Amino acid sequence: MRYTILPARILFAAIFISSGIAHFTSAEMVTYAAAAGVPLAKLAVPLSGVLALAGGLSLALGYRAKLGAWALVAFLVPVTLAMHAFWGVSDPMMRQMQQVMFFKNVALIGGALAFAYFGAGPLSLDARREERLPKLARATA
Repeated sequence: MRYTILPARILFAAIFISSGIAHFTSAEMVTYAAAAGVPLAKLAVPLSGVLALAGGLSLALGYRAKLGAWALVAFLVPVTLAMHAFWGVSDPMMRQMQQVMFFKNVALIGGALAFAYFGAGPLSLDARREERLPKLARATA
């Protein structure tokens, strides 16, 4: 079981890393966010990309993973509410698609909260750092 957390972290983080990169390389993201009513979409999209990319890399590497997981929560909550507000969509097919995306993000929030609580696990840079800290420093960390 010790080895399951590493692929879990990497697989979980992959969506945020790829999405974070797309926030900087896809002009359609800004257009889509603006169409969804996101204020200051030209600023909000890159800023949310920083949260997604930093949080995803943090989790994948297991470096300050709890903080990275909180960055993902900070990314996911407003994105989920602003971009996947299925309750306001009148077209039944689009409503269903947005509802699926909404609950996918809710599940991702749950996963991020679990990592925020439990951390990166044994095969991580965080665990390696913990091993190197003397007992006295560990008590104050």
